[in-house]
Amino acid sequence: MDAVVVGGGIVGLSSAYYLARRGVDVTVIERASVGAGNTGRANGGIRAQFSSPVSVALSTESIAVWEDFEAEFGVDIGYRRPGYLFLLREDYTAEQFRENVAEQNRLGVPSEFLTPEEAAQHCPALQTEHFVGATYSPTDGFADPNLALQGFVGAAREAGAEIRTGTEVTDLQSDGERVTGVETDAGTVAADYVVNAAGAWARRVGQMAGLDLRVSPRRRQLTVLDPAEPVPESVPFVVDVDGDAHFRPEREGSVVAGGHFADADPEVDPDTVDESTSLDWAAQVVESLADVAGYFGPETRVKRGWAGVYAVTPDHHPIIEETRPGFVNAVGFSGHGFMQSPATGQVVAELVVDGEASLVDVSDLGADRFERGALLHEGTVID
Repeated sequence: MDAVVVGGGIVGLSSAYYLARRGVDVTVIERASVGAGNTGRANGGIRAQFSSPVSVALSTESIAVWEDFEAEFGVDIGYRRPGYLFLLREDYTAEQFRENVAEQNRLGVPSEFLTPEEAAQHCPALQTEHFVGATYSPTDGFADPNLALQGFVGAAREAGAEIRTGTEVTDLQSDGERVTGVETDAGTVAADYVVNAAGAWARRVGQMAGLDLRVSPRRRQLTVLDPAEPVPESVPFVVDVDGDAHFRPEREGSVVAGGHFADADPEVDPDTVDESTSLDWAAQVVESLADVAGYFGPETRVKRGWAGVYAVTPDHHPIIEETRPGFVNAVGFSGHGFMQSPATGQVVAELVVDGEASLVDVSDLGADRFERGALLHEGTVID
């Protein structure tokens, strides 16, 4: 059996690895270099604090891989687990997150609802007076997406996958209803299955298959800050849910921070998106975080920043399915692609080799759910 994976980001390389491990002859086609899309611009968060069961399952199964990644793949990805701390300002948000914790606990996630004072035990400089509650899970954390990608690249090649960079897919081949391969600027590659793992470019690849995938490229920014007071590495990934800002500790007291404040959220062209950050936006992040924790005072300095593109669906859940015979989509992760890539790669391999997924029930993640009005709900989206 042959498969072509379109896209050399971490979802594509995870899929290639698990396909090759199942005995599939795999070719990855990437128009630039591996990780040149948005994997290298990801924040690296890994969490199971979601509100929808399928998101919890994708993350839980992925965390099982991240825990043993160095032993299996021979790469230290800098995986740290100080937890995620969701901070809640409004009573109605707190009630929603209480319900989230109950559902997460039912699904095996050891999250808990905290008072602001209890939350300050995890984030000592927390401005507790601004919050009515928080949720925390000690099994959440973050890792280096670039190092994780290299682990999958090496393992995929060792398992027999071929990775073609500098090669662009220009169209798909089909035999009636079934997709039978890809056309590239370097020739045709026949395959029993084509996997769309093109991230922000997923909709374009879907159009080649005659599909209108509801995946929108949306620009997101991150910045590295030197806070006025160094942030200990023991502090969790902190999210001000109602304030729309977040930060996580980096090295030597610095943090990676972000926030989404604009009311408008237009689509962007991923080929021409501005990859730099706005100083006005960074200043707004600092101002917002100063209302969260005492680490961020007037002396906070912006060190650098970057922007990437989320591939966003209307309900912030991915599309994972064989949408047409021979054409499998693993797209639209809405910022969760890195953290959920190990489970996604295994599910893609199951769809191709077994004809159905068994690791995670992805039956709700079909592309037609948007037309059917069967959108999923996720109450812990971080922009």
